[in-house]
Amino acid sequence: MKSNSIAVLADSCNDIPQELLDKYHIYILPLMINYKDASYRDRVDITPEQVYERFQEEIPKTSLPLPETIADTFAKIKADGFNQVIVSAISSGLSGTCQAIRLLADDIEDMQIVVIDTLNIAIASGFVALYAAEQIEAGLPFEEVVSKTQAAVKQSTILFGVGTLEYLMKGGRIGKVSGILGSALNIKPIISCNEDGIYDTVAKVRGRKQSIQKLIDMTREKLGQHKNYYLSICDGDAYEEMLVMKDQLKDLVAGAKIYAEGQISPVLGGHTGPGLLGIGIMVLED
Repeated sequence: MKSNSIAVLADSCNDIPQELLDKYHIYILPLMINYKDASYRDRVDITPEQVYERFQEEIPKTSLPLPETIADTFAKIKADGFNQVIVSAISSGLSGTCQAIRLLADDIEDMQIVVIDTLNIAIASGFVALYAAEQIEAGLPFEEVVSKTQAAVKQSTILFGVGTLEYLMKGGRIGKVSGILGSALNIKPIISCNEDGIYDTVAKVRGRKQSIQKLIDMTREKLGQHKNYYLSICDGDAYEEMLVMKDQLKDLVAGAKIYAEGQISPVLGGHTGPGLLGIGIMVLED
């Protein structure tokens, strides 16, 4: 147990790499991946690779963390000696996870639980959890950690491109990106979460190479002259291209206060399909 009584909990679609979960003692709540014959806990019982391998035979459905899993997780946190919890949940505009956690948290009387709707997805949500963990490590009181973390939500951004829009369409999570579906052949949108926490197009380019270059250019533009930031480069079954992006952003990688990379969670991979490349950015006060 840490020296204070504040814990951080994130759902599995926060996409925080294991080494950072361990470093900051962050608890994880898995969403569910459902096939016709079985259900699996995100990142616990199934890997991203296994999801992509099964795409040809079946595209999985996904669902919220099970109520008993949420209850058991809070019980575990309490047993570990924590009575105050900050929860980082992926956007309520994309998932019912935030609301599900809030409903169960409201019934827990002997813990102080604040569930933060990050209005974001993947590591852009994860950065909110990591920011909270850093404030806790700095020794700030619970109320101040909560207020600073809630303010930091607006500083976190996700940018990503997908191999095809097919899977977002099938899953009904296309958001405002649908406006480009009738566009000319090979148009590749760069997608982000808007202020309502739903997917929106922030740029359009033609072809995969231009999509990768646009992600790189937008990252540099977003960070500008900032010296204090978190950065992530992630992929969904596009590892070699992710390494190319990392090489072209190596100066920004080296300068990041926190840097994270890796595959997006199996749940998110089930929504986007193979070929995703993404960037997560949180700009902090210099």
